[in-house]
Amino acid sequence: MNDSTPTLPWHVIRQDDNGNRYRVGRYATRAEAEKVVAGLEERGHKQLYWVERLDRRAG
Repeated sequence: MNDSTPTLPWHVIRQDDNGNRYRVGRYATRAEAEKVVAGLEERGHKQLYWVERLDRRAG
């Protein structure tokens, strides 16, 4: 990664009824990601959504 690459460490994850997980989006701040989760939950989706931080230093 170089200095001109945007850092989007906050991911919104969705888990369906079968336990499959999908990345919904990547965001620069936790607040942005949590706002997306709140919007999805507000619509009455019965899926599970949460925010995770991707740590590029790991691995």
